[in-house]
Amino acid sequence: MPFRFPVKFDIPKHSFVNARVIRDQFKRLQYEEHEVTRNALKYIARNTELPSRVRLEAQLQLTSMPKYTAYNQIRDRCVASGNSKSLIRDFKLNRTAFRERARAGLIPGVKVASW
Repeated sequence: MPFRFPVKFDIPKHSFVNARVIRDQFKRLQYEEHEVTRNALKYIARNTELPSRVRLEAQLQLTSMPKYTAYNQIRDRCVASGNSKSLIRDFKLNRTAFRERARAGLIPGVKVASW
């Protein structure tokens, strides 16, 4: 079975590492590499002033590109757990990791509410 990611890339060192984080990192690099081409093809395909043949050709090229080059494949992930749900973007933590760190006093400027 061939290696899933044909392109060599660095594993992110700032966060928790699991298979989903590695896959997301690969998607980010692929998007970055193909962003200009993808945007140009989208512009050509959506421009109604161009001939339909040119627009169709651009649309075919766009659909033949790998799915990992699309922006909607990228998910923000928690740097502590690698989880992608209930993420607080300002801190790059999901709610449970944020709560644990706030209780421990590791997040400056954040106080835990007392009852």
